[in-house]
This record gives sequence, structure tokens and C-alpha cells, in this order.
Amino acid sequence: MSIERVLWEHDATGQVALVHKGEITPQDLVDAAIARAEATHPEINAIAEPLYEAARARAKTVDRKLPFAGVPFALKDLGIAMKGVPTHGGSRIPAFTPDFSSVMTERYLAAGLIPIATSTAPEHGLRLVTESVAYGVTRNPWNTAHTTGVPRAVRLRWSRPASCRWHMPRMAAARSGCLRLVPG
Repeated sequence: MSIERVLWEHDATGQVALVHKGEITPQDLVDAAIARAEATHPEINAIAEPLYEAARARAKTVDRKLPFAGVPFALKDLGIAMKGVPTHGGSRIPAFTPDFSSVMTERYLAAGLIPIATSTAPEHGLRLVTESVAYGVTRNPWNTAHTTGVPRAVRLRWSRPASCRWHMPRMAAARSGCLRLVPG
């Protein structure tokens, strides 16, 4: 199986299972993810800060016994600090470059995950779609005619539990596909 198919057909647990079996290497996964990110970036516009060289270096040294050894991912550019990596928060305000890594980032790295980039974000995380003056529109990779949030043109009536009083949980549910349409 080609490494591109591995990225396409396997989730993180499937990818790491192949690493643990010795069928692929962390370097294979990281190189393929970087190649895919570079190939799709002009159309999708999802990368805020590429971390390619650091990712390649980490892939060479990651302990292959870790639970997510060598699995590539993108760290959201919304204040999840990674030492030495500029954090923009989707804004044109000058980036903050931390001299520390957040606990969340430390846990990602300790599990063997390898950040290949930071991904674009709505300005300061305040919108439901990833559009910012700093980076422009981030497109949905499954349909580039759409953005990466809830399409504004779609008018749906959502059903929700009575305990859900705010719109954010419904929006998050809609983006993840956990939404139920009701006639109305």
C-alpha cells in the first residue's frame, strides 16, 4: 500500500499500528503529510506556520513504542503554545513566539504525535468559519466551494436537548456531522 493511501485510508490509530508493525516509518508518514499539505495548500489555504524541518527531525528520533509514534498532525493556531513557534491566532497583530510549550503540546509530543504545521484559525477564534484578514478563507477539503465551518447559505432548524442553551455546542455538532434535521 502506498504511503498516500495510508494517510487517506487510516486514522491516527491505523497509522501508528503500521508504524508499530514496522510496515512504515514515522519519516514516511511525515514526508507524505508534508507533501500533501504543500500540494493542497494553494487551494485549501489551511497552513498558518509550516513546521516541516522540525517535523522531519522529530520523525527521525521519535520513540516508535509511543502510542501515536510518528503520526503527523496540525496544531491549531489559537494560543496552543509550542516553544519557538509563532502563534498568530488568525490575526494581523504581531505574532507571539512563546519560550515554552503548553501542557497540551507537551502531551501531544509525549504521545509521539508530530506537528507538521499550525493550521489557520478565525481571528482570535471568534467566528464559526475559518476566514481571517491575515490568512484569507480556508476552504473545505471535501468541497472547496465551501469554507471550513457551517455554510451561511444553509438554513436549517436544529433540534437540541433542552439543556443546550447556547449556539456554540450546536454549531460544533453541526460541523462534526452530529446534527439532526427536523421538519419545520
